[in-house]
Amino acid sequence: MSAAEYQPRGGVALALADGIARVTIRRGDRFNALSQETLTGLRDVARTLRTETSAHAVIVHGDPVFTAGADLKDPAMQTRNALTLLEKREALRLGPDMCDAWAALDQVTIAAIEGFCIGGGVALAAACDFRVMARSSYMRLPEVPLGMNMSWHTIPRLVALVGPARAKTLTLFGEKLDADAALGWGLADQVAEDGGALAAAEALAARAAALPPVAARIAKRAISEAAGALNGATSYADLDQYALASTTGDHKEAVAAFIEKRSPQFKGN
Repeated sequence: MSAAEYQPRGGVALALADGIARVTIRRGDRFNALSQETLTGLRDVARTLRTETSAHAVIVHGDPVFTAGADLKDPAMQTRNALTLLEKREALRLGPDMCDAWAALDQVTIAAIEGFCIGGGVALAAACDFRVMARSSYMRLPEVPLGMNMSWHTIPRLVALVGPARAKTLTLFGEKLDADAALGWGLADQVAEDGGALAAAEALAARAAALPPVAARIAKRAISEAAGALNGATSYADLDQYALASTTGDHKEAVAAFIEKRSPQFKGN
C-alpha cells in the first residue's frame, strides 16, 4: 500500500508533501488516548511509509495534544480479561509492533509534542529519531506506580537516550518530566514555544528532506543499529512480563487507589 492509498484509521491521518510525511493523531477530544484502532492506525501508517520513497522525513504529532497514553475506556481493552492467555499475548503485540514499525523506518522521524505525552506516547516518541517538545509539555510513565512494567520495547530505547539512572527515574517513579528537563537529559532534542512544536519539527524535517536520501537512510540505519544492537535481547519478554504484572493484586490495588484518590497499600502479591 502506498501513502496515497492509506485510509485514516482510529483518528490517525497521513499527509505527504515536499518529501515530508505528516502523521496526525486526532481523536476529536482533549486526550487523544491510544485505542486499539488508533494503535493499529499508527502501526499501519508506519508500515505504509516504510516503502514510500517520496517521503524523506516523517513527523508524528497530536491535535490538540500528543497523547494521554492507553485508552482505558476502549471496549477492546476492557474485554481482555475474558481472553485466554494465548489470545491475550496476541492482543498485547499491537503496542510493541506499532513502536517497532516506527523504529524500522529508514526516513528521519520526529515526534512533535504539545501538551502531555504519557505512557504509550512516550514509547512512540522514544521510537522516533528526534523529539521536539513545546515548553509547557511533559512526559510521564505511570505504568510502574500502577503495578505494571513499562513494555512496548521501550526500556532499551530510553536507556540509549538518557542512560540507566535517568531511565530508572522516569520509569520507576511515574513523575512528570517537563520539556526543559527532558532537553537536559537528552530525551528531547529541541524545545519550542507552546503551539510551535509542529512548526519546529517541520523545519527540522525540511533539513532532513534536503539531504541525499540514500546516504541519509544508510547513515540513520547504521546509527540506529549501533545504538540498539541489544534491544531485542533485552526487551523480548516485556510483553509476557506485562501479561503477568497486569494480573497481580498490587496492580488491582493501584488502580483502585487511583480511582478512589487514596494512597495504595501494596503487598507484593
